[in-house]
Amino acid sequence: MRHYLLLLLLALPLCISAQVGDHRNELAVGFNGGYMMSQVAFTPKVQQKQLGGLTGGLTLRYTCEKYFSSICAIVGELNYAQTGWNEDIRTVDDEPVLNAAGEALSYQRRMSYVQLPVLARLGWGRERRGFQGFFQVGPQIGWFLSESTSKNFSLGDATQNERASKIVAQDTMAVENKFDYGIAVGAGLEYSIPNAGHLLLEARYYYGLGNIYGNTKSDYFGKSNFGSIIVKVSYLFDIIRSKNPKIK
Repeated sequence: MRHYLLLLLLALPLCISAQVGDHRNELAVGFNGGYMMSQVAFTPKVQQKQLGGLTGGLTLRYTCEKYFSSICAIVGELNYAQTGWNEDIRTVDDEPVLNAAGEALSYQRRMSYVQLPVLARLGWGRERRGFQGFFQVGPQIGWFLSESTSKNFSLGDATQNERASKIVAQDTMAVENKFDYGIAVGAGLEYSIPNAGHLLLEARYYYGLGNIYGNTKSDYFGKSNFGSIIVKVSYLFDIIRSKNPKIK
């Protein structure tokens, strides 16, 4: 985490001074929305499938410099996100465990967070008209808001004995650590329309460095961090634009 923060801090002076490349002073704001698929990496392991949820919020981008062909910017977002985990409950024969009604056992924990990623961005291509590819990486923090559980069985019933995995403590444990932090990395494509804004499509991965449960020797889980795949669309419009005829 310290290494990624150091990289971001090293990138900030470039955006402030912009002495090496072709200077930019451009500010764009807008909104984003998308779909995320999440899991929680438990130790001991809990078998899971991806849990789908929505994410969306506000985006701010400051573009400071074009260094050779690379367009340098800092991106900040303030998002609401639905994350959590979806258990894949199976027998030792790798078959779904069934409840009394003959349905496969299902357990989902949904958690809502406010998330704040701050990303260093490099882009290649057009800035005002046409396409631009980009890559961005940086730290992300989050704050837990609420959680809810969805299941089709009673905890402790006879079906528990059929499970291949006996790790069920997470089913009754509330979130202990409300503060989350980690690293976000993404890549995508931007299409700019003169005087109309910028439309972006991005795929992003978030790796949590914090744990939702305690991880001391006396705690049940040694690790319980998030991993999320996000696909999102953003629309940005320019607030400040550089007066540079070379920008295309």
